Amino acid sequence: MTRKLNALSTLTALFTGVASLSALASPAPQPLSVPEASPEMLSAMQRDLGLTPEQSLRRMAVEALAAHTEKRLAAQLGDTFAGAWMNEEGTQLIVGITDEANAPQVLREGAQPKLVTRSLAQLERMRTALDQNASRSPRGIHAWSVDITTNRVVVTAVDEALAKAFIADSGLSAEDVRVELSREEYRPLYDIRGGDAYYPGNARCSIGFAVNGGFVTAGHCGGVGTNTTGSGVAQGTVRGSTFPGKDQGWVQTNGSWVAQPWVNNYAGGVANVAGSNDASVGSSVCRSGSTTGWRCGTIQARNATINYANGPVYGAVQTNACAEGGDSGGSWLSGDQAQGVTSGGSGNCSTGGTTFFFPVNPILQEYGLTLRTSGGGSGRAVRSRLNNKCIDIPNSNTNDGTQLQMWDCNGTGAQNWTWYSDGSLRALGKCMDVAWGSVDAGAIIQLASCSGNPAQKFVLSGAGDLVNPQSNKCVDIVDHNTNSGAKLVQWTCTGSANQKWYQ
Repeated sequence: MTRKLNALSTLTALFTGVASLSALASPAPQPLSVPEASPEMLSAMQRDLGLTPEQSLRRMAVEALAAHTEKRLAAQLGDTFAGAWMNEEGTQLIVGITDEANAPQVLREGAQPKLVTRSLAQLERMRTALDQNASRSPRGIHAWSVDITTNRVVVTAVDEALAKAFIADSGLSAEDVRVELSREEYRPLYDIRGGDAYYPGNARCSIGFAVNGGFVTAGHCGGVGTNTTGSGVAQGTVRGSTFPGKDQGWVQTNGSWVAQPWVNNYAGGVANVAGSNDASVGSSVCRSGSTTGWRCGTIQARNATINYANGPVYGAVQTNACAEGGDSGGSWLSGDQAQGVTSGGSGNCSTGGTTFFFPVNPILQEYGLTLRTSGGGSGRAVRSRLNNKCIDIPNSNTNDGTQLQMWDCNGTGAQNWTWYSDGSLRALGKCMDVAWGSVDAGAIIQLASCSGNPAQKFVLSGAGDLVNPQSNKCVDIVDHNTNSGAKLVQWTCTGSANQKWYQ
């Protein structure tokens, strides 16, 4: 609590000196405090934006107020509004206008007006024309978007002539669209997630745990040099493999794959990986695999030797959880701690059996790998002042559209929310979101893939209101329900206890 108060005191002092937004006219919202920034966030902003921690706090304060200012001006200026953006220093909101008569209104809001030719609505119509022609866009047209800072639409492509032909075919003038050349073609990114299937050659195995640069798995799944695929696309190459003696391997993935600190729980969600502390004999343990999904049991013995026909494997861990073919290499967790990768066993998941896993820590040590983890608490629970329960992702279900609820606080990743510098509030790799970007009271508060859109930006005010600036409405517990399972929506801010939050 002392750290939070000190951070907010520093922020208040910094904000007092920010002149660019200090003259907000009525009915401006009350000054909003920025949620406490984690050391990791401040460090990343210092590294990537060249800011000190104090500059980072000040920038977040200004940006939080700028979001409210932009929303008000967009509504007030109507068809003459041409977008709003922060200057390079992050200290001043600039607002594009197509009518010079609106400049005083922008200045009264503490923003800087800029006279431009095209309104935001016109720019969006041009972008939509390109969207409607997307199915006919040739290979080499990489992307297109509205650049409000230059008041033009931008097409990124490998060749200027190719881009101009696409623009003309979409019914647009070359004067309205800027072409940027890039030889790098954009590609989809795939998550490396424990328990998911991957294919070394013609075989099928399961990912163990994501590490920086790839993932660990069982050695018997493929020898060094074996190429792997996943999700129907090229994935990587086995760089380390030992079997028998040990049953360990690691796959180095290509740039289309992103290592995530999660394991597929085969219930529509994920389990967080916070570390790799070895669990004691008798501890519960659960495993994830692409054949039989999520199965649990207890640890029966450590440092067991498995006498396979191929030769013995030493140092394994024996369990009474079941597994079947294709589960090999998959993840074992005790709580949120990584334990190992599936090696083999007997029986099946119909009649039961004995299954062994090879410990993860020796694999990491031998190959010099770093386990991808959630940070073990870098985020924090968001609690209600109504009932002291926590905002929760039901059953850790990370499917887009999962409505958030209230639940008894339990310290799991489903309640571990982290504020990001873009204003989003994230857990299990997804963002808190207002469904369909609605500004209406009653729209559900859900989980969704992070996209940077305004429906995923929230501000925790000094009064404890959790506000979406786009709608200017508060996160609300439906019907003041104090029970676990109560659903969340956005509602007109009333100051009532079912809209009050703290961390």
